Amino acid sequence: MPQDMLDEDELALLTPGEQRFEELRKRAGVVLAPLVFLGVFFAPLAGLTKTLPSSEVVHNVEAHRLAAIMATTAVLWVCETLPLTVTALAAAVACIILRVDTHEAVFAPFASFIMFLFIGSFMLARAVFIHGLDRRFAYGILALPWIGARPSRILLGFGIVTTFMSGWISNTATTAMMFAIGMSILAVFFREEEAGHKIDRRFATGLMLMTSFGASIGGLATPIGTPPNLIGIKAIQSELGVKLSFFQWSLIGFPIVLAMFVILYFYLNFFCPAGVKEIRGGAELLQARRRELGPWTTSQKSTMLAFGLTVALWIFPGLVALAYGQTSPTYNYVKEMLNEGAVAVLGAVLLFILPGDRGGRAINWREASQIDWGIVLLYGGGFALGQLADETGLAAALGQALQGVLQLESGFAMLVFGTIVAVAVSEATSNTASAIIIVPIVISTAKAAGIDPLVPALGATFGASLGFMLPVSTPCNAIVYGSGYIPITRMIRYGVLLDIAGIVVVVTILQLLVPHLF
Repeated sequence: MPQDMLDEDELALLTPGEQRFEELRKRAGVVLAPLVFLGVFFAPLAGLTKTLPSSEVVHNVEAHRLAAIMATTAVLWVCETLPLTVTALAAAVACIILRVDTHEAVFAPFASFIMFLFIGSFMLARAVFIHGLDRRFAYGILALPWIGARPSRILLGFGIVTTFMSGWISNTATTAMMFAIGMSILAVFFREEEAGHKIDRRFATGLMLMTSFGASIGGLATPIGTPPNLIGIKAIQSELGVKLSFFQWSLIGFPIVLAMFVILYFYLNFFCPAGVKEIRGGAELLQARRRELGPWTTSQKSTMLAFGLTVALWIFPGLVALAYGQTSPTYNYVKEMLNEGAVAVLGAVLLFILPGDRGGRAINWREASQIDWGIVLLYGGGFALGQLADETGLAAALGQALQGVLQLESGFAMLVFGTIVAVAVSEATSNTASAIIIVPIVISTAKAAGIDPLVPALGATFGASLGFMLPVSTPCNAIVYGSGYIPITRMIRYGVLLDIAGIVVVVTILQLLVPHLF
């Protein structure tokens, strides 16, 4: 799942003014990062103390140094002066050089099972993309007779496909593929204007926004749907001792995705009408594209088998919990045996065993190795910072300081706070950075207030993926903005609506469901 920051190709899709803003933002980090580091490093920070075995209270030097490193890292992530991965690795190295902890402790999170969950699921997603299973699924749904050439039904079918696929493969990859399909549909629609059928340009805006917003929403459905999910899961496990299974996450994620998709569809269908009930040639185009895919290949069948088996094994421990209870020895045995990371690697290994086309295998190492290793290393660095913040006492001190200022006294208030802050930060920086920065802060603040941190931490995790307002908020937004069909004012207006709706949906569903699942 590619890193959710803008690369050179995506920057080229922005207006000259937006490109200048991006350049200034990156240059600002060159000045701000060292200033922030020195400012925090030499600041008094009287609240950072620790008690020695002799009961003597002294200044917590390790936590102080870590605070300087994390503040600098946050600046570099927001400004994107360096690639996010490089910043994360530099932060880990700085923790060793400044003796925040030993090299063994700093690098240990890079071997977490979450890292192997990334690697295995990335390879599965790579095989799905290489062999065209994503396109086969997309055209298989869009070419259904009930969709036909009716714009409102095409918007619905298009949104369902985009949202569903994004729960299993990268949001950015899903957007890139569906963007191409959407542009083909719009080309047919607007050719009809030559025959006297006036198509409202607002429909093109709606279809493009459905591509981007649907992909971002769909990523919330499963733990592997978008990287911030796994960041939250790891933080919750390491700091709270609560391990969220694939099944448990999906029991929360799917209702959130369903509710948000319904809201998204109805307001885009209302605000972005096509002006006509049916478009000649639309159904024929989709049918033709589906026929061009031809029969299922051996590689496609093998990839589908490996992917389906992996998903089944991810879900199986949850079914055992429903049958025997979460405290039963049977469930604990199955849960440990079918660790999500081990299952993901098993699914990837199957791709190298199952038959492929022309006598080969479903995937080879050259193809599999093209996954985004940068994102794996990015999360290793992020996990290391989060774990060190907890172990040195920095997270607890920060939480106490925030609680002293905010005076949040209920779990509901903390949930609302965590979700809103994560959404706001995700508009200014990547969803990934938002989750890494905000989730540990919310957990620490809740602990300082004597509030159960689980629900607020989940709110911050989901909220980190709700950046819809600007082209630079996510690569998904940048891709569709380059279509030329989305005025910036509409992206902001519709994005704000979805941000607000998302906050309400996340807060409501977490309040209703989490107490019954844990």
